[in-house]
Amino acid sequence: MVTPHWGNAVTDEFDAHRPYLHAVAYRILGSHADADDAVQEAWLRLARTGSEGIDDLRGWLTTVTSRICLDTLRVRGRRGEEPLELLVGSLSDDADPSREVLLAESVGLALYVVMDALTPAERVSFVLHDVFDVPFDAIAGVLGRSTAATKMLASRARSRVRLGRPSAGDQPGDQAAARQVIDAFLAAAGRGDVAALLTVLAPDIELRAAGTLIRGATAVATQATTFARPDAVVHPALIDGVPGVLVTVGGRPVTVMAFTVTGGVVTRISTLTDPARLAQIVPSWVA
Repeated sequence: MVTPHWGNAVTDEFDAHRPYLHAVAYRILGSHADADDAVQEAWLRLARTGSEGIDDLRGWLTTVTSRICLDTLRVRGRRGEEPLELLVGSLSDDADPSREVLLAESVGLALYVVMDALTPAERVSFVLHDVFDVPFDAIAGVLGRSTAATKMLASRARSRVRLGRPSAGDQPGDQAAARQVIDAFLAAAGRGDVAALLTVLAPDIELRAAGTLIRGATAVATQATTFARPDAVVHPALIDGVPGVLVTVGGRPVTVMAFTVTGGVVTRISTLTDPARLAQIVPSWVA
């Protein structure tokens, strides 16, 4: 880490803001590793710039960190990346409470699937304003837009996120019913039974897998039959409150699947299969 020439005072002040900055970056980017990189870059920029003339260090750092995150999102968009951060927890009644706390504190995969559909500017404006109460005029400075345009971005993002989140009827009270639908899906996929799959899939279902989007029950049912492996072990999981499964082979995670179940059928499936990403985000205690 670079140490600025003015000594420990600003270093200590930056460290006091570090958890907040990491929270901002994580909420925007959805990845602890990327958030760490963004906060470190903010520190390096402060080290190069110096604190002279900065009246509000927290505000300055918020702006700098948010701009770094904005640049990261734009680069992701050009590369077609879909970063997903998740924590997997047991569904059993004797689940470790500390793990449940981790689940409650993390950002949901379902929300990030929705947020991945937002533009970088919409995502930054929504997170900064709705999560961290940053004023719109300050966000406008981050985005290089007018305050009115920034408000419009946040409003659009808010509407899309709300539409993508589970309704009140789909919250934990209905998770047992959702789990039955998911179990039926997995059983049919394991048998290669396309007809049975069609009974638990919505006609307009969407499947996100390996950076591609597959729409329609027939196409998804055909794809789902390729998921089954005789050596695979399926672990029921909560992905930040969203019902899903973790699939391991030989104790190693190979796939995470998150399901949206509405009206007794699966309406959306999001999968993550990249080995490097799975190694980073699936806790070691799962296997």
